[in-house]
Amino acid sequence: MYFVVSVLVVVIGVILFELLTRKYRDWEEIKNGNVAVALSVGGKVIGICIVLAFSIFHNDSVMSTFLWGLLGVVLQLIAYLIFELLTRGFSVESELKAKNIAVGIISFCVSVGLGFVIGASIT
Repeated sequence: MYFVVSVLVVVIGVILFELLTRKYRDWEEIKNGNVAVALSVGGKVIGICIVLAFSIFHNDSVMSTFLWGLLGVVLQLIAYLIFELLTRGFSVESELKAKNIAVGIISFCVSVGLGFVIGASIT
């Protein structure tokens, strides 16, 4: 059941991030070979999975894992918006659409790093 719940949370997270993105469609960009967007989406998936792993290790119910996973998704969404606000010199979303791999790598790192912080915070 933990696996099923985890996959469900990741799918919900990916869908929400897709809705958050206004200047492009994640999976269309990935299909067209946009490595920057692939790194960004991959980082979000890994970040959510890290939160889920911490939750599975430290909670005794599937429902707790589901709820912590959803909280992890929400916090990742907030982090993405903050990341966009803190980069005043450029738009993260525009740079990802323009295939800027450096921005994709930083986006990946922010998502994975925050996955560890969020995960550790729930223990």
